[in-house]
Amino acid sequence: MTYQLLILPFLTAAAILTFLSARRPDFGKRMVASTVAAVILLTLTAIFDNLMIGAGLVVYPEENLSGIAIGIAPIEDFAYTLCAAYGVPALFVLLSRRKPS
Repeated sequence: MTYQLLILPFLTAAAILTFLSARRPDFGKRMVASTVAAVILLTLTAIFDNLMIGAGLVVYPEENLSGIAIGIAPIEDFAYTLCAAYGVPALFVLLSRRKPS
């Protein structure tokens, strides 16, 4: 199984959760906050993934990768960061109780 197929359910779930949470009144503010968090987390992912791969702590089979990389970190690693930055806040909002009107 390739990493693209492994990531697909997580990306799909994050997209669905984000879409479902779009009806909440704070959606715009949450998207701004999620985007800021995503930029910070993607930067940290790029730094530390490259360090870990460069140190030999993590090795990926070439046949399972897309071949696209940021430094030596495969692009697939960054999908989980996006899922966390957008999916987790959306899930939190969907599972929290709404304030009575």
